[in-house]
Amino acid sequence: MTKEATTPDHKLDITNLSDAELHAALKEIPCSVDEDAPPPLVELKGLAGQHSALMRCAFPLRFQCTGDLGDYAFAFCHDAEFRLDGNVGHGAGEGMHRGVVLITGNAGCGLGTAMTGGTLAVYGSADDRVGAAMRGGSIFVRGNVGDDTGAGALGGTIVVGGDAGERLGDALNNVTVFLRGKAKSLAPGVVEAPLRKREEVRLGLLLMGASIRGAASEFRRVIPKARLEAEEAGAGEIRPNWR
Repeated sequence: MTKEATTPDHKLDITNLSDAELHAALKEIPCSVDEDAPPPLVELKGLAGQHSALMRCAFPLRFQCTGDLGDYAFAFCHDAEFRLDGNVGHGAGEGMHRGVVLITGNAGCGLGTAMTGGTLAVYGSADDRVGAAMRGGSIFVRGNVGDDTGAGALGGTIVVGGDAGERLGDALNNVTVFLRGKAKSLAPGVVEAPLRKREEVRLGLLLMGASIRGAASEFRRVIPKARLEAEEAGAGEIRPNWR
């Protein structure tokens, strides 16, 4: 998050609130007229595994949440900033457009599926299909990820601080996966490659932006083989389609 959480400006208990009631309550919170001031901080209580919690949240607010959420938490969100001290189920951050989501626990399958922008960080581990079909944005998982990470991804960045499962990078396109640990297997057509200096600097900035400790030099890239061959041939780093 861009600002450290301090004393909340507003508190809401979502135990008995429907999605519509929660969105109506958030809509009533006034935003700061000072562009240099941080957005209002909202503390959410009563988290008890609710599914689709804070889906399509488009309010320019900061949220401090404690507890676990179910499937599709923060899906299709933009503008808001979230810090969740807890775990999430499947589909967290699916279709996310903009904003920041920080999750201190673990995530289920499909973390960041089809997201198009924003920053999604998990400080625990995540299950299968992290970043599948993503089109943009950045996903950070400090721990391990499951099978089919990055499957069908067309844009964006995926950073894995631990190990990966089977078929890492299946049908990966113009996307870079940064991997610190080991993958059980790479999908056909993708390879591991060392970081070049420009990538190392870029990754270092990304790690700092997501508040994740670790030296960029500890990571390797997982990219389409055709992209690596083009780099080695001096054809540059960016092409419209690497598959």
